[in-house]
Amino acid sequence: MLKKLISLLAVGLLICSLSIGAQEARPMQDNAAVEVQVQRLASQLRCLVCQNQTLADSHAELAQDLVQEIREMAAKGMTDKEIIDYLVARYGDFVRYRPPLKASTVLLWLGPFALLLAGGFGLFIQIRRRQAMVVDAPLTEEEVRKVRELLNK
Repeated sequence: MLKKLISLLAVGLLICSLSIGAQEARPMQDNAAVEVQVQRLASQLRCLVCQNQTLADSHAELAQDLVQEIREMAAKGMTDKEIIDYLVARYGDFVRYRPPLKASTVLLWLGPFALLLAGGFGLFIQIRRRQAMVVDAPLTEEEVRKVRELLNK
C-alpha cells in the first residue's frame, strides 16, 4: 500500500514538473501576431550555419538564437522591414534567403542564366564544327548490295 502511494506521489510530481517546464516557454508565444511575424521572417532568412536552410528549418543553435532575437524585436513592435534591415546590417545580404537585386548580387541573380547561354552557345558551335567535318560520300556497289540484302530479309 505504501509503495503504491509513493509511486502515485512520484508520478504526480513528475506531471507537475513537466507542466511547470512547459509554461516557461509560453510567455513569448502567447502573442499569436508576434509568432506569425516570427515564423514569416524565419522562413525568409537564411541559417548562417546551415546555409541551405531557412531559420525556421534549421536546428542549429545560432539559428535558434536568431529566431529568439527576432521574437524579441517583434515583441517590441518592430516591423518586418526594420528587423530585416537590422539583420542585414549585422550579417550582410547573405542572411536573406532571397537577396535583393543590386550591384553586389547581380552575378548571383544573372550568373546561372549567363552560364546557360554560354553552354548553349558552346554546344551550337560544337555542332556546327561536327557538321562541317561530315562528308557525304556515295555508297559503293558492294555497300548498296548489302543494304538491299538487309532490307529484303
